[in-house]
Amino acid sequence: MLNCLVIGSGIAGLATAISLQKAGHQATVFEAYGAPSDGVGGFLTVAVNGFAALETLGLKDAAAGLGFSTPRMSMYLGSTGKHLIDFDYGGSLPDRTTARTMTRSELYGMFRKAAAQRGIGVEYGKRLASVKETSDGVTAVFADGTTVRGDLVVGADGLHSAVRPLIDPTSPAPRNIPLLNTGGIVEAGLLPAGLLDVEPGRMKMVFGKRCFYCYMQDPDGRIWWFANPLQRSSEDPAALDHAARKAWLTHLVAGDRTPMAEIIAATEGIIRPYTTSDFPSIPSWHRGALVLVGDAAHAASPSSGQGASMAIEDAVALGRSLRDISTEDIPTALSRYENERRSRAELVVEWGRRNAAPKVRGQFKRVFEDFVLRAVFRSLARKADDNFDWVYRHHIDWDAPVVPSGSAAGGDR
Repeated sequence: MLNCLVIGSGIAGLATAISLQKAGHQATVFEAYGAPSDGVGGFLTVAVNGFAALETLGLKDAAAGLGFSTPRMSMYLGSTGKHLIDFDYGGSLPDRTTARTMTRSELYGMFRKAAAQRGIGVEYGKRLASVKETSDGVTAVFADGTTVRGDLVVGADGLHSAVRPLIDPTSPAPRNIPLLNTGGIVEAGLLPAGLLDVEPGRMKMVFGKRCFYCYMQDPDGRIWWFANPLQRSSEDPAALDHAARKAWLTHLVAGDRTPMAEIIAATEGIIRPYTTSDFPSIPSWHRGALVLVGDAAHAASPSSGQGASMAIEDAVALGRSLRDISTEDIPTALSRYENERRSRAELVVEWGRRNAAPKVRGQFKRVFEDFVLRAVFRSLARKADDNFDWVYRHHIDWDAPVVPSGSAAGGDR
């Protein structure tokens, strides 16, 4: 049994700890912040490949009770209201589970409860300062002066990981995508009946005149929305107060043939705009007994719709690679994990960047690009049924025999 030290108590960290325990090891989670992050963050969508990974951890049913089903999306031009294309958000699993949209806090809370039920400890106020490596293990050194010895350190600490530079000091900085992220939820009954032009469960994505945005309705009548304004060096929307933020966003959607201006006006709490970043690639996900999962290894743009799902996949893949091994097998197991995951993760990162690109270009030359976008999406529609299977039909077979490092990954397909 390995003693695993998981750095970071977000979705990636908690999922990894649960997976490591399933693999026969002890896992403890260490969080830099002083308390749980209940109620923190906006919302996200778990795709069907994420639910397939959750099923391996015994958590699919719990997650399927969160949020609401969002199996479909439609894209429109805001300037004309013209419809571009409809997509399935990954279809469904054999039991009809579909993609679901939920708050980050709901998903985090589910993982925190599951970890507690399994006896997995989470220690708060433990900001990693360094890791000492010896022939018989690793020692995590925290900023408060405490130390913890273990056999393995897992960096599940996100985009600005403290573990990543310990693995390779030459790892690149995150790559900026010139889009901001903001959004909110409008409570039911605050907008006139019939205003919203989309049925529950469908995401309406709009290439507006000045901004890309999306809105959807849940079965209870609440409206969930996000927007991706272009990031300009001359302004800092994050510094705006709530009223000014509303005015700024309302200006960006003015003139579009959608109810977005009314949706923004009715929103009680608009998420403070934050920047978009990703990683094109980093030299190594592991070294010795240190390894990365989730955004610490391969942060994708939110435009991929895969952040949470990929983190959960990583957790399952790492646990499977470490299944029932001893300390002398750690380097081989970590190589196996990276070999199985790197190519897929980097493809998803680049896919997310391509998805974000029209949102950036969409701020300019709108009349010309209206025609271009319509042509592009018509082309995509002809092959959409199977074009994204590589994203959504991915499944990790926990029970398949693990293969030697460098061989074909029979359990990750």
